[in-house]
Amino acid sequence: MAHNVVESSAKESFSAEPKISGPSTVEAEARPAESDGPETFEVEASADAAEGDTTPKKPLGFYLSFFAINILVLLFSLDATTLAVAIPAIAAELHGTTFESFWAGIAYYLGLVVSQPLYASISDVFGRKPPLYVAFLLFTVGALTFSLARNMATIVVARVIQGLGAGGLDVLGEIIVSDMTTLKERPLYLGIMALPISIGSVLGPTIGALFSDFVSWRWIGWINLPLLGISFPLIVFFLRLRSLGSSFEAKMKRLDWGGMSLFAIGCTLFVLPLSWADSLYPWNSYQTILPLLLGAAILAGFVVYEAKPEAPVVPYRIFHSRTASVTLCGGFVHGIILFTLLQYLPLFFQAVMLDSRIGSALTLLPTSFSSVLGAIASVIAIGKAGMGYKVRIWIAWCLAILGSGLLLLLDSSSPSGMGYGIPIIWGAGIGALLRLLHIPMQASVPSVDDTGHAIMLLLTFRCFGSLVGLAIGSTVFSSVFEQAIAAVGELPDSLSVLRDAHNAVAFIPTLRTLDLPADVIAPVIEAYLISMRAVFYVIVGFSGLGLVTSLFTEELSLQRTDRGRQQFET
Repeated sequence: MAHNVVESSAKESFSAEPKISGPSTVEAEARPAESDGPETFEVEASADAAEGDTTPKKPLGFYLSFFAINILVLLFSLDATTLAVAIPAIAAELHGTTFESFWAGIAYYLGLVVSQPLYASISDVFGRKPPLYVAFLLFTVGALTFSLARNMATIVVARVIQGLGAGGLDVLGEIIVSDMTTLKERPLYLGIMALPISIGSVLGPTIGALFSDFVSWRWIGWINLPLLGISFPLIVFFLRLRSLGSSFEAKMKRLDWGGMSLFAIGCTLFVLPLSWADSLYPWNSYQTILPLLLGAAILAGFVVYEAKPEAPVVPYRIFHSRTASVTLCGGFVHGIILFTLLQYLPLFFQAVMLDSRIGSALTLLPTSFSSVLGAIASVIAIGKAGMGYKVRIWIAWCLAILGSGLLLLLDSSSPSGMGYGIPIIWGAGIGALLRLLHIPMQASVPSVDDTGHAIMLLLTFRCFGSLVGLAIGSTVFSSVFEQAIAAVGELPDSLSVLRDAHNAVAFIPTLRTLDLPADVIAPVIEAYLISMRAVFYVIVGFSGLGLVTSLFTEELSLQRTDRGRQQFET
């Protein structure tokens, strides 16, 4: 095979975004000219690629590594969603307080949001596998500690540790797939990865309910261990990524220590009050306002500081692309609507339809399938048919708007067919966006070695969106429920706890067990319906905002075949 070696400079690669073009006639392979920076690399062109669509056959190690990464993203998705429904059972067994229950629920997300940018930054300097091994260790220790916990304090510590590990498993798994593939072939693999991600995200609450109701909540932790036992050896023995070279001391000097510290502190201070606002403390309390403002100020300082380091946590050049900026906005909005409805849709069926936790999960099972199919089909078709992503993103947002809007038609008298069918539309749209947004984000990078940063930013924005969405959903629900329940009038003793709107969500499992006359319970169910609809209205609005941001997305070329410094080696 003949090869031509072409010198490429970073200055040229940063000059413009790649617009739609015909199929690439050159298959490029990025090789580092210097081991301590992504800015200068050599491009190896394959003459065979110029002759057509010939793609080198991938070795068995590639597929085994990819299989292991799919297990990692499944673990991350499951543990992000299984615990919420099990917290009441855990708190009852371990005699936990409301405060401890709150921390048990938020600890995982806190570790996740704080750690993802740090893993991406460290892996860009030290290579992907060392921080991935650290993530494996933290996740395993967290899962074991959770499963063996004898009090709620241990549960909280375990979830923090597990979240710190999960942040690495998620973001490094996504980044490694981008290292292993070219942009041209990547839609296929992103589509395949949609299966474990969607299964974990959507079926997680069902699995958590099954474990807590019929086995033991401890299995939420134990179930991780055999999956870790399968994926870890596959990663160790079959994932071969090109070494970055350079000495340990040189790598330590390149790390953005100041940026990582500012982000970790600022993010923690900003996220915590978003999580406890209107649940532990009111929005207008100093416990909420002070850390929120302090966190925002530190994050603003972090943004300014990031212009200085040699290897920043968040390179400014990523935001030079309009497509990247609007895609990050879309990812933020996607996080808001995805996680808010994942929480409130099951609660809607339990409070308004008086379903059990398992019953509500079964009602939403078709929605789970539609989200999985939407995620897989929307992305794989891009790679197979060579079709653009922009129109598909618009269609997905329209499905999200239509689906969340149709939820407003549901009430306590709706036939079961409507309950099963209407959420399917929302599921298809939101599932498609789960993977589609990765395509323009990765296509917009000025250099292939910036793909890891782009992936990290999208995942981080989505996580921030989820926390903001849950805070908004909680505030809207509580404020509307307070007014609606006050209009009901006198309540019997068995319902008097609902006078405090903050008890409304926790009381939902009790509703279906009450033996009260229909004329007494019906107004209460109506109060829940009104409050849930208020949340749905907010989701419709944010879905519309997502569609508006997507209108500014550019159709960039997906024909790039260059590979980064840490590409897969056979």
